[in-house]
Amino acid sequence: MSEQPRTPAPTPPGAPEPQPLRWFGTSWLNRDNGYWPRRVAVSIGSLVAAAAVVLVLRFGIEGIALSDNGTFLNGLLTAAIAVCSMMAVRRTWKVLTEGKDQLEGWMAEDKSLGAVWLIGGAGSLLAYFARSLVEAPGEAVQRAAYERAVVQFEKRQASRSGRPDTKAPGRGKRKR
Repeated sequence: MSEQPRTPAPTPPGAPEPQPLRWFGTSWLNRDNGYWPRRVAVSIGSLVAAAAVVLVLRFGIEGIALSDNGTFLNGLLTAAIAVCSMMAVRRTWKVLTEGKDQLEGWMAEDKSLGAVWLIGGAGSLLAYFARSLVEAPGEAVQRAAYERAVVQFEKRQASRSGRPDTKAPGRGKRKR
């Protein structure tokens, strides 16, 4: 006997739909349709991209070192890159585990700290890589939101049971 692919049950009208994730679509819900190869590809891709960013930053640091501005400036630049990377790791990890709407304070700043997020891009990509080893990045946030929506939908459906969708016969509008 060959096992046929499972067909999803038809969803009732008004039922919540899962939101797609970047690179994964809605395959994160049942972890099907190429979910695992995509997770491997995302992990490898983010690691390769982080290596490329580190290489570009290294060229920048070497360029400053060649200008003979002194070891203080080189150390300051290295420290700035390290701090920016740590800030980007913390922000990216929080976005992937709790959602962007949970950001507050300095983490919520997109425009004013754009240069920090750019310089810390390697750290952000490494956080993305680490999260992709556990799950599809952002899956926990989407899964929690989807499960909340399903529970709310089921509660609404249960409260309607026994009551017709339309008004009972004989109950028209009140006359004034």
